[in-house]
Amino acid sequence: MNITVLKKGLPGFPLSVKMLFTGYLLAIGFGLLMAGMQIMLTHGMADGKPGLSIDDIVYSYYGNRKGTTLEAKLNGSMKNNAPPKVRIEIIKWAREGALAKRWDSYFKKQFLTYCTVCHNAESSLPDFTVLKNIQALAKPDDGMSINSLTKVSHIHLFGIAFIFMLMGAIFIFSVGISERIKATLIFIPFAFLIVDVISWWVTKVFPGFAWVTIIGGIGYSVASTIMYSICLYQMWILPYKLKKQGRMPDI
Repeated sequence: MNITVLKKGLPGFPLSVKMLFTGYLLAIGFGLLMAGMQIMLTHGMADGKPGLSIDDIVYSYYGNRKGTTLEAKLNGSMKNNAPPKVRIEIIKWAREGALAKRWDSYFKKQFLTYCTVCHNAESSLPDFTVLKNIQALAKPDDGMSINSLTKVSHIHLFGIAFIFMLMGAIFIFSVGISERIKATLIFIPFAFLIVDVISWWVTKVFPGFAWVTIIGGIGYSVASTIMYSICLYQMWILPYKLKKQGRMPDI
């Protein structure tokens, strides 16, 4: 590896530039971990069991059409928010259409106790102090609505693509990697991101397509992790190793 390449690449960047790049990488790394936790607590609990599975993907986008939307949530991501007895009573009531005759006498109190801390008029969630909002969810569960899917898709595409662009811009300055491999690694996360989002829409219609969502998420996660690791390694560990060997030029 010649001296000119080292001076121009990540190992030879000034300390201020390395700190800028490292701060960004650490922040997005932590952010992606939080995003992973959020996925596990929402989509990952769609089938009521910890961990992300094919059933979780199917229930999230296609739905579990054997029951109501309210039932799917109570058996999935909201499972721990109410005692089993109360959950079963609400599920049975929802299957009957969430009739008004038992709302004032019993179920209103249960929803106020266990649900309206989050589901209220001041939140972005359905307001469960109003019966008609609950009745709207006491229908067959057909997964994420088109409106929600559109919203999540464009936020996901814009936000994640921006993260990958800046990470790729840093990775461009890595050294000792062929241009073809570097270009491939930079492009892979964008390709799998697009595949991932498209798979949500296809799964909405064909539940058997859910496995593609898993592949898309794994694909861009692996490629971005490789770039992330190489960038940090070349900024902080490689210069130290080269300096010990007497091969790191003074910048």
